[in-house]
Amino acid sequence: MKNNRFVYFVLLPIFLLLAVFFVLPIVGGFAISFFDYNPLRTINHFIGFENFGKLMSDKIFLKSTTNTLVFVGITVTLNIIITLVLAQLISMLPWPKLRSFFRVIFFMPCVAPLIASSVVWGGLYATKYGLINNFLKTFFGFSPVNWLGTASYVMPAIIIFTLWADIGYNIILFSAGMDGIPSDFYEAAEIDGAGMVKKFFYITLPLLGRTVSFVVAMTIISHFQMFAQFQVLAKLGGPENSGNVLTYYIYKTAFQTKDMGYASAIAVILFILIMIVTVIQQRLNRVEWGY
Repeated sequence: MKNNRFVYFVLLPIFLLLAVFFVLPIVGGFAISFFDYNPLRTINHFIGFENFGKLMSDKIFLKSTTNTLVFVGITVTLNIIITLVLAQLISMLPWPKLRSFFRVIFFMPCVAPLIASSVVWGGLYATKYGLINNFLKTFFGFSPVNWLGTASYVMPAIIIFTLWADIGYNIILFSAGMDGIPSDFYEAAEIDGAGMVKKFFYITLPLLGRTVSFVVAMTIISHFQMFAQFQVLAKLGGPENSGNVLTYYIYKTAFQTKDMGYASAIAVILFILIMIVTVIQQRLNRVEWGY
């Protein structure tokens, strides 16, 4: 009993922090979604589900939802594939210092502030003097492309930037998981004549199941909440709202139009969307094994 009291006493500050900075904001945001809430007004009227009813007729919300799902689907898929391949290639290097060097190189973009990196990439995407257009013109003879001013190019441009900025973290996680796989499995596979590809798909990938499940879940949650690059690279939502996602639309609705009740309703939908996708992903990636 005394030990239990000590545990509760130690954990109490953590639970208080979670309640104040995590639970209460969620509950408060959900409550505000039922009001015509503007922080500049002294009286905010209760309107029930009216904010949620407006969503289905809001073309910008529907466009933002589509953009968000497309962005998350493409970036998460490419992120997992690229990071798995790069982590495998790095783990195959025979020199520990060289492995550490490449892990640091890939992880460096994760350390840089996303806003600052977005500003730099905005310069790279510039139509006239941007490095990317100059490279394509010099080596391939392509005409300059307005990457951030053309509806069909905005999202691919942001996806490329996001992959560059975000893959380092998952490479570290996958590398750690690969280093934890006992070498006995690979030695037995080599005796049976298995090549590099077969060892990856029949040993590395199955035994990396728990790591993959964790990485996919955290990457999905993280990418649903991404905001900085859309604010910088897709200014005002981009042409024809092609770069507008739910996080930016929530920000714009809450802090530019001051309609925080409607913004909270959008945030509730985003929260539910993240929960649904994460639960489905966890169900599909259940892993039961040990080694």
